[in-house]
Formats: sequence, C-alpha cells, structure tokens
Amino acid sequence: MKTDWNEKRVLILGAARQGLALARWLSRHGARVAVSDMRRAEELRPAREALAEYQIDWALGGHPLELLDSADVLCLSGGVPLTLPIVAEAMRREIPLSNDSQIFMEVVPCKTVGITGSAGKTTTTTLIGAMAKKTYGENAYVGGNIGDPLLNYVDDMKPEDIAILELSSFQLEQMTLSPDIAAILNITPNHLDRHGAMDAYTAAKRRILDFQSQENIAVLNCDDVGAWALRDAVKGKLFAFSLRPLEEGLDGAHLDDGWLILRENGASFRLMAREKIHLRGEYNAANALAAFAIGRAAGFPVDAMVAAAEEFRGVPHRLELVRELNGVRWYNNSIASAPERTIAVIHAFEEPIVLLLGGRDKNLPWESLMRLVNERVDHAVIFGEAAEKIERTANSLPVGMKRTPITRAHGLREAILKAAKIAQPGDVVLFSPGGTSFDEFKDFEERGERFREWVHKLS
Repeated sequence: MKTDWNEKRVLILGAARQGLALARWLSRHGARVAVSDMRRAEELRPAREALAEYQIDWALGGHPLELLDSADVLCLSGGVPLTLPIVAEAMRREIPLSNDSQIFMEVVPCKTVGITGSAGKTTTTTLIGAMAKKTYGENAYVGGNIGDPLLNYVDDMKPEDIAILELSSFQLEQMTLSPDIAAILNITPNHLDRHGAMDAYTAAKRRILDFQSQENIAVLNCDDVGAWALRDAVKGKLFAFSLRPLEEGLDGAHLDDGWLILRENGASFRLMAREKIHLRGEYNAANALAAFAIGRAAGFPVDAMVAAAEEFRGVPHRLELVRELNGVRWYNNSIASAPERTIAVIHAFEEPIVLLLGGRDKNLPWESLMRLVNERVDHAVIFGEAAEKIERTANSLPVGMKRTPITRAHGLREAILKAAKIAQPGDVVLFSPGGTSFDEFKDFEERGERFREWVHKLS
C-alpha cells in the first residue's frame, strides 16, 4: 500500500545521496521534511543549496532526541546504525522506520530486480544493467546502493520500464517489500560490527525474499552455503547459478567445460566461452553466471545478454589494473572491505603477490585469510587500524606453518612506497585491504582513487 505523504512529518537521518534524494522526493509529495546530520552547516552548504527550493528544516551537528517529538516517520540513510540513540528511541516510541529503497518500492510502477550479497553486488548489478540497456534502452534504470538513488527517477518511470537495484543489508533491514526478481549472490561474514552476529546479518539479507509472492522469481547461488540455505524461503520460481553443472530440475546458468551454459525448461545451450569474460577470477565467472540467470529470469534476450557480457570491462576499484611499472602490475581492489573478499581475489592470480592489507576492522575473523596469505602471498604490507589485529592473527597460526614476511606501514601511502621497494619484475602488487576505509578515507572509492593517484606517481 502506498503511503500518503501529504503533511506527513518525516525526519531523515543523514544528508548523503540517499538522504538528499529522500528529502527532495518527499518534499515534492507534500511531506514536512527535517534532515538531521552530524556535520556542521558549512560542510553541508552545497547540499543545502541543492535543496534550497524546498521547505526543509535542517538540524546539524548532532541528532537530539527531541527531533522525534515532531516526527511521524524516521528515515535512515544507508550508513546509519540501528544502535544510534535516536534510532533506538524511535523504536521504543514505535515510530515507523523507512528508507529510500522502501519508499521507492512502494511507488515504482514497473518490473523490479533486486540484487544483494556479501560480495559481487556492484559488478553483477552493473553487468545486469548493461544487459537491460541492450533490451530496454533508456527505459532501464540502475541504482539503489550504487549510483543515483532511483527515487530521483521514479516519478518518470512507466509500467513498461525496468528498475534494477543493488540492495545492502543496511537497506533491507527496514524494507517490507521485495522486488519481482530477487537475487542473493552469497552470504559470508561481513558488517558484523553493524549486525552483531551472522544470524542477524543473514536475516537482513533474507528480507529480499521474505515479501515475494508465488508470481515472483528468486535467484540463488548453489555454490554458497549461506545463499543456498535460503532456498526453502523461496515462494515463487527458483533460478540458480553455479560454477558446476546444475542439479537436474534446476533452471539457471552454470559453467561446464569452459563454457557458460543456460538451462531453461530442461533444455541447455551454450552462452559464451569463459575466456570471453574480461574479468579475472572464478568469483567474476560466478558474477557473470548470476547476471545471466537474473537476466533470463527477467526475460532478457540471450543475444543481448551475451553482447553486454562480451563488452563488459568491470567496475572501478574492483580488481582494476592501475598500471604496469618496471615489470610489476598494480591492481586496485579497494572494494574489499572484508577478509572473505580478499580471499576470493587472491585466487584470481597465479603470479607472485605483494599484498596490501589493512584499514579498519569490522569485527570479522582474519584467520582464514592469513592462512591463505602464508600459502599464496610472497609478502604482505599491512597498514591502518587493523594492522595490529592482522599481525596478531598471523603470529597465532600454528608453529611450523610457512610464514609470509610482513611489513608494517603507518598508512596507505607509506604501504605503497614499501610495496614498490619489495616487488620484483613479474610480481603483482594487489591492494585488497580486507578492512574498511574509515580510519583514513571517507569511503572505499576515495581510498581507491588515492591508491591510483599514488601508484601513478611512482617512478
């Protein structure tokens, strides 16, 4: 049921892109909007100027609880934790919570595709978006947790369009609507600093399925224990994807003898050779298979999907080749903010690796990654707040295990300079930190951009 926002008093926490999109859309639809942000007025001057035409109240420099006295609904931007005192107080008062994705889903007039997972969301969503644009042209909209919030465009959408959303666990926590086609790529330990435990994190991911109907479609990864464990939650048709041949009776996409295969209604046919995917690593092959399964569930023509996949060159900050210098190839994988993501990308290389690890820890286990480092990495350079935990974990591994040399650096720039001295011709320097950026940068994108900049200054 659509909410009548006319004269509804809405408090928005966070004035980043999601909060600003919410403030704009709600103001246009008659709501009385207040925006609260921890930053000061001068820091938010560009945002306030961008919304100057709307009657918005700004509460800056903190989140005083008295703001709730005049709020009918509390809307959270993606990074706002439920443990924030004002959010906890809102829940105690039974003030409803919402966000931009929930409100978008209430009003969107067209078919929706939602993608979530611990890793690969953005690559898969971007590839599906490219496939959709081959089919729908300008009538395909791609956004959600990436790019512009789709709430900025929903008033222009028509029933014959398609909307493709990347959805994070943070967004899904407040959502009570599911997309027509919902995909879970994988569920591995991530954001436990926010969710507290894997059960809560998994429950947030599962919400993308919880509100589907028998007419909807779910797409799950057969190879991932966390995602595949949710198959009993599927209410409609199930599509699957796998790096191995699918079980009999399952429709979807899989890899077999170097080919991506589509199976539909019991019939199988080749899509493209694995070698034509221009992305390294098995996990990227899985992302491509996911995109084909989701695209076929959405009814995309096979030739359009194959053409998009053959043209696709990846997304910035995701195993991005920055440069080759003195025989050393430098890769930017700043997106890796959890050890599991770094584990996946290490397996994409056969060359000797100098690995840059660090950032801020998310209360995640590092043991499996450091065991793999000892097996596959020639040298690790560690930096940031997580450096001490990483080194402590490495030192706690069993006596007698091969030990990879570890060098400490104060920050990312120093880590790059140290890696440049360590790396030899034929090596790969892999920046795949395993921690978040927030100890040194505002987000993983800024971190990746600084990595690029500083690597290009090497000589």
